[in-house]
Amino acid sequence: MEILKFKTNVSDQDGIAKVSPFLGKVKEIENWKIDTQTQENILSISGSGLDPQKVENALEDAGYQAELLRILGVDGSEL
Repeated sequence: MEILKFKTNVSDQDGIAKVSPFLGKVKEIENWKIDTQTQENILSISGSGLDPQKVENALEDAGYQAELLRILGVDGSEL
């Protein structure tokens, strides 16, 4: 399992609700959250075989942007 971190422009609960069904369609995602308390509105995703481009495309389809920041390893237990 790996963790991906993205900078996004999802800044509130309405935005989170809008991207949720799009992220739900990416089968490799096991868990995700968006920290709207940070300036970068960090999206953290855990899963196996994650493709950062699929995540970016899912947010774009929902009308938002995501930029990959880093890959954090294989555990995935802490987002």
